[in-house]
This record gives sequence, C-alpha cells and structure tokens, in this order.
Amino acid sequence: MLESSITKVDRVVPRRSGPISRSCGGSGLLAAFRAAVANVELHVDEINDLNVFPVPDGDTGSNMLATVRLALEEAEGVAAAPADRIAAAFAFGALMGARGNSGVITSQILGGMARGLPAKRRFDGLDLARCLQLGSDSAYAAVKQPVEGTILTVVREAARAATAAAAVESSLKFVLSAAVEAAGDAVTRTPTLLPVLAEAGVVDAGGQGLFRLFEGALQSLGRMAVTEPRRRRQGPLTDGLPPVRHDRHNGDAAHGFGFETMYLLQPHPGAGLDLARLRSHLESIGESVVVAGDERAVRIHVHSAEPDDIIAHGLRLGSVSRVSVENLDDQARDVRERRADAFIDHAQPTVPHAPRKASTSASAATPRDAPPTLGIVAVASGDGLAGIFHELGVSTVVRGGQSANPSTGELVAAIQAVGGDEILLLANNPNVVLAARQAAGLVTRPVHVVPTRNAAEGFAALLAMDPERTPQANAIGMTERGQNLRTLLVTRAVHDAHVSGRAVREGQMIVLGPDDGLVAVDDDLATAVLQAVATFPTGVELISLFHGQDVTPADGEELVRLVGLARPSVEVELRDGGQPHYRYLISAE
Repeated sequence: MLESSITKVDRVVPRRSGPISRSCGGSGLLAAFRAAVANVELHVDEINDLNVFPVPDGDTGSNMLATVRLALEEAEGVAAAPADRIAAAFAFGALMGARGNSGVITSQILGGMARGLPAKRRFDGLDLARCLQLGSDSAYAAVKQPVEGTILTVVREAARAATAAAAVESSLKFVLSAAVEAAGDAVTRTPTLLPVLAEAGVVDAGGQGLFRLFEGALQSLGRMAVTEPRRRRQGPLTDGLPPVRHDRHNGDAAHGFGFETMYLLQPHPGAGLDLARLRSHLESIGESVVVAGDERAVRIHVHSAEPDDIIAHGLRLGSVSRVSVENLDDQARDVRERRADAFIDHAQPTVPHAPRKASTSASAATPRDAPPTLGIVAVASGDGLAGIFHELGVSTVVRGGQSANPSTGELVAAIQAVGGDEILLLANNPNVVLAARQAAGLVTRPVHVVPTRNAAEGFAALLAMDPERTPQANAIGMTERGQNLRTLLVTRAVHDAHVSGRAVREGQMIVLGPDDGLVAVDDDLATAVLQAVATFPTGVELISLFHGQDVTPADGEELVRLVGLARPSVEVELRDGGQPHYRYLISAE
C-alpha cells in the first residue's frame, strides 16, 4: 500500500469561524505568506525526497522554496501596504525568482491569485476562492500539455473546494480549511492518476510542496486579526528613496558607465500601465531597459546618466517603491547586497574556454568583439560543458542545471546582456524549459527557446544551426536535432526504489535516458555503463563521455578503453564536463 508523507489537516465540522478569521488586510496576508514559506522550508527535504528516480539531485522542494522566498522578500518591502499591493508584490517576486518547473508553476499560481484582489485593502473567503480559481487557471495555461496527478491537479481541487465552501460560509478560515483539506486529498490521490508515481511509491513532489504552502498559511490564520501592521523593514528592501549620488564625472557616458536605476512601479488607483509605451519612453532616455510585469505592477531596470529622469517618469505614472540607484563604476569595485530583484544581480560571467579538439564548428564561433545578429544563451552546470558551449559560438552561459536551476530573472538578465536582434536560448535541462519560456515573454527582443534536455543535446543542436535560416527555423531544426541524439546519464542511487519495472538498491550505479527511464543498473559503474551502451543501435560512429567533477582522468580513460572494446567499430572520446551529481553524460551519434 502506498505510504504518503502528507500530514493531513484535521477534518473539522464546518461552523462559523467568527470575526477573528472572517477577513484580513495586507498585514494578515503577509503574515500568512510568511508562515506558508516557513512551512515549505520546514518540509523542503521531505519534498526533495519525493523523486521518482533515486538520484542525488532531487530539487523540487529547493526550487519551490527559492521561488517563494524571493516572493516573500519582495512583499516585505511593502509590508504596510493593503492586501492588493502585498499580493502584487509577492506575485512579482515569484515571477522573477521562479526556479525549475515547480517554481514556475507556483509563480503562475501566485500571479493568478494576485489578480483576484484588484483594489482590495481587505479580502474574505469569497475573494480567496476566486483567487484560487484564477491561480489554477493561470497554472494550467502556463503548461502546453498539462498532466494530471501533478501540482496542477492539486491547485484545481483546492480551488474547487474553496469555491464550494465559499457558497456556504465566506470566512477565510472556513474556505482555506476546505482548500487545504482538498489539496491534501488530491496529493494522496496523485499516484492513482500518474502510474510512474505509483511504481516509485511516492506522491507528486510539486503537489506536496503546494499543500505545505497552503498548510502554513492556514496555521497562521488564527493570528491574522490581532497582527498589528508591521513597520517597513529597514535596509535595502525599503520603500524609501535612497539618496542619488550626482557624480557627473562617473555618470557621464564619456567617463564611466552611468547609473543603474531599479524600482517597482504600480499605477495610480483605477489606472493601468501601458507597458509598450513605458518601455519605449525608457529606451529613449536610457539603455539596458527591462520592464517586467503587467499593467498592475512592473519592475523597472534602466542604465542611464540621469537616474532622476528615470524615477520622475515613474512618479508621473503611479507609485514608485523599492528604489535602488547604483553607480555602475562602483559596482565594479564593491560587493553589492543581494536585492529582491535578483534577476539583475545574478547574471553570470563568461566562462573561459575549456580544452577541446579542433573542429570545423570552432571556426564558426561568433566573434567576441562584435555583437552577433543572433545572440545565443545556454545553460550549463560544469566548467567543461560551459567551455564547449563557448567554443560552439554561445554568447553567454548561465551557470546552473539540476539542483541549481537558474531563475526566470537570471535568464532575463542573461538575455539582456547578449547582443543580437533575436536570441536563441538553449535550456539543456527539462527543469529549465518553463523558466526559459517565462523569461522569453518578459523581454523586448524575440527569444526562441530550444528545449534541449542536457548539454550533449545542446552541442548537437548548435552543430545543426544554419546561418542562412531564420532564427525561428533554426530553433525548430535545432530542437529536432538535439532530441534525436541518444544520451545517457550515470549516477549513484541515493535510496531503494522501483523504477521502470526494475528494483534499485541504494548505492547501486544507475544509467538513465531522457525518455526511457532506467536503462541499466548494477553494483559496478563500468558494468552498468556497458549495459547501457549496448542499447545504442548499429551505425553509431562516435560515443562521447563527458565526465563529472568527481571522476579522475585515470578512471575516465579506463572507462573509454572498456567502451572501445565493447564497441570496436566506434570512436570513443572523453571530455571534461565538470558537472555535479552525474559521473558521466554520454552521447552517441
């Protein structure tokens, strides 16, 4: 019988909740969200462990926690605001901080919920039910092919239960209790909807994370009415306008880089923001413009010599908060504090080339000293993999991968930093694709996401790029080429499991395919790899082994020798990938 790790919320007889939890304002909403984030943090290991595959990099809980932490950080900056502004702030923070598929879907849920509180200083159970329904609709719309038995099912069932409860009793506690109970029941049922969960003996990790988020909010509900409005937190996350340093020498384009101005803009009551017009004006007076958000709230980022003009334009349109003005010359010397708008602060530097055999592709690399017509951004998890991407003409490598998924905001920053009229973005991990697509919708230039599933697929995709084709046509062709490549991932099982019809014991070496699940398992690494390599079809000409950071060159060379003996007609090469968690990434072409 499947054992779920869910702690069920006690079922109570519906009764009127009394004034203490009938409705709440901004301070109550913020208190509930603090408790929700704390509850996810408390259970992050539990959520990470709910992985179908017994791999050492389960990160659903970590991704959700990183997403909601940044959402909370954004909301703390407007702590004294009414409910609608608190909701808009945590929705924006989640949007830019979203990591991994679970984080992106969570950000869509929070964004949809925020749309249910237009111009509301307080809200009740009826409002909450509407918010949950909008959150569910938004999450389903964000996924091209929704799968039941996942976080999507959980939010839908929570919304349905909330709507039914609100028709009986409009108090927050009554409605949220119904939503939490339904979410818990839905998580318990996920294995009946998704056979791979039943085989692995786990419930859906994303659904469990959402349940914990809702559960934490419910636990705080009794304290909402007595929570006093909090003072705005002092330090870098305040609404106060920092003093602008008028260093005209450093701010002059002829002598320095100018100033980086960032703030959150919300329109005057009853008005909306015209994002296209706003972006156009800012581009006329500054550079490196980012306008991310919607008509209710946007995050502004501009480089210019006159930060006063950037801020003044925002004040003409609405309420300006979370203002930051930095001297870009000072940034080159000082370590900046981490901002809630981490999508600007965490852009990754270029990684030096890694050694690689000369190839015809290297000569086609984009010159570093001239902005390309087509900019290319790729995600990579190791120094060696990053170096190969640069050799193949990638403009910017965003460091990250499994267990370290880049956020939507980090991808936005990388896109903004790349030259070119249009951008190709190689995800190189299934858990980065949704964040990549979300980032593509937040910038002005066309971005074509190539949903490669690992770095080897990314290399193959780049080799298929044709400069004579349009970026859109290239993205289609590159996707097809990457997914036609046969690839394998080799790692050690971190717990007992039953996967793809086979039993796996903790400590055994396992080989996984991007679609085929478990390909091979054995106590010995070489034996498992040889079993997996034997599944490659005849006609394969080259097998590439990209070794991870924990593999010695001697061990790698010995494995190459064994693979060469097993496939004597095939060329076998060893490359330094430097990736964590996986001993080898193997490709065959």
